[in-house]
Order: sequence, then structure tokens, then C-alpha cells
Amino acid sequence: MTNRKSYRINKAGSFKRLKLVEEKIDAPKSGEVQIKVHAIGLNFADIFAILGLYSATPQNSFIPGLEYAGEVIEVGDKVKEFKAGDRVMGVTRFGAYTSHINIDTTYVSPIPESWSYDEGASFLVQALTAYYGLFYLGNMQENDTVLIHSAAGGVGLLANRMAKLKNAYTIGTVGSDSKIDLLKKEGYDACIVRDNHFKSKLQNALNGKPLNLVMDSIGGKIFKTGYDLLASQGRVVVYGSARYGGTGDSPNWISLAYKYLFRPRIDPQKMIEQNKGILGFNLIWLYEQKELMKQVVSELSKLDLPAPFIGHTYQFNEMDKALKLFQSGKTTGKVVIKLS
Repeated sequence: MTNRKSYRINKAGSFKRLKLVEEKIDAPKSGEVQIKVHAIGLNFADIFAILGLYSATPQNSFIPGLEYAGEVIEVGDKVKEFKAGDRVMGVTRFGAYTSHINIDTTYVSPIPESWSYDEGASFLVQALTAYYGLFYLGNMQENDTVLIHSAAGGVGLLANRMAKLKNAYTIGTVGSDSKIDLLKKEGYDACIVRDNHFKSKLQNALNGKPLNLVMDSIGGKIFKTGYDLLASQGRVVVYGSARYGGTGDSPNWISLAYKYLFRPRIDPQKMIEQNKGILGFNLIWLYEQKELMKQVVSELSKLDLPAPFIGHTYQFNEMDKALKLFQSGKTTGKVVIKLS
């Protein structure tokens, strides 16, 4: 039995409840490996889980976090594909904010040889979201026009790289003009700062091109504008609702209720008439489909994508600062917590 340090929250609802604790971790079970974590990747779902806004959030005490990278230090019975000393990255249904983790090998992958632990902890959740959204749900085709919201974030940057493999015309949106240079460097064809003139900006960026696919993590009026401008057979893939996140230590329930009550409504009859589609995606659902996840990870590895872009790094004892920055919406690329 090993000692580990973990960020644990006894009950979701406030950042102030997240505490660093020392606890025991058992030896890995059959089919599991034990990993000494070197880096943790932050995700927006972490914020929602801590605040209790994520439907998959455990009801009682839990360790947040969906992805990590580290070194295998022990293997359970029947494990053949990994050995002690292997560098790996992985996803988990919560539990990544820790120094050591036991995990089924289904959810573990080797880190590409040229990548660091930080880069390994920055890839799987974003890549799975981008790839499954674009290709499985969005049915993206060669030369499609794709609108990607939160374009400077981890999912947005990887979605653009993947879309470019199909020669897509990509339009990226961000909340601040300070992020535009990064979008241009990453090869977006058009860049938009979201504001009250978003619709006219999007129409100008399209310049007569059909809008085939939207990767939406914002919601609200931004979602509705993208949906309204979709071409026939266009799809909106919804994988988040950042507008509900807020910036406080606890949810502002009055603000949340207002946003929820006045969220956009889409008439299914009009969807038929206009030949458009909306699809929702929850990574926790994919996590529970073991064979499908293995298939998607295998397909991702064949893309041979460059290492993900890391915008911010913090030490393990700076978790509160990292989460506050992430919550602010001022980040670019991936936010990584380093343990070594």
C-alpha cells in the first residue's frame, strides 16, 4: 500500500471545499496499472464537477480530474501490454488530481516518444472530444466549412489541426483579441472575436461559403446564431456550455436559472424543413463505451498529430491558482499541473 497526495472534495458545490489530503492507495487490481503521476491536464468539465454543475459528478467525496500522464510503477495480474517504467497518458472518470492512480489499462496509452509528460497530459481528453465531435457526430467531409468556438483552447486547437487534414475551411472564435495571433499561427482561415456583432462577423467570414459544421462549447445566443446560419445538411455538435461556468467560488444560482430559462429553443419541425441537425456529446459517455473508446484512440494515434500546445503550467500546490485562471476564460491552449 502506497501513500499519495490528492485534491479531494467531500461534496461538490464550491472551490473552497477542495482540499489537499494524504491518503492510502491499494495495489493495482487485475487488469490495472498503478501510475506515478507527473502531470495533470485541466478541463472545463473539472470546473463544472467541482461546482456541482456536471450531471456525472459523484454525489459524495471524490477526486476531480479527467486526464494525466506519468510513469507505470506497478502492474496488476494479467497486464501484458505495460510494464514498470513505461511512460503513459490516460483518461479517468474523475480521480486525476492525485500523485498516484490505479487505472484499467483500457484507458491508458503510451506517450509518443518525443512528447513530454506535460504534453501527454494535454492530449487525450481534448483529442477525443475534437475527433469524435468532428468525424463521428459531425460527419465532416473534405473541404467542409467548420466553425470552432473557444478556438484557442485545447479542444479548439486540436479540432482545427484535425479539420485541416480534410482541407476544411476553418473559422475560429475567441472571447478576446489577445488570442487572435495564436489562431493565425495555428492556421485558422478566419478569426472572430465574439461580441454583439457576431452574426455579421460570421457572415463576412463565410463570404458565401456554406457553413457545414459547428463545434459549440459556448451555448446561448452564440449557439443560436451558428445554428441559424447552417447550410442544408449542416450539423451543430454541442460538447459544452461555458456560459454557465461563472467566475465565483460557488454557483450563482439566480444567474444560472435566468440563463437556463432563456436558453435558445429549437423547433424540431423547423429542423425537418431546414434539413439541419444538432448532436450532443458527453465524454463520460464515451469513457463508458470501452471498445468504442479503444477504437477512437487507435484512430487518433494514426493521425500522427504534433504535440498539443501548452499555454500555462502550475505546480501541484498551486491548484487553486490554476483553476481560477482556467475559470476566468483567459487561457490559451492547455493548462497543466506539474508534479515533478
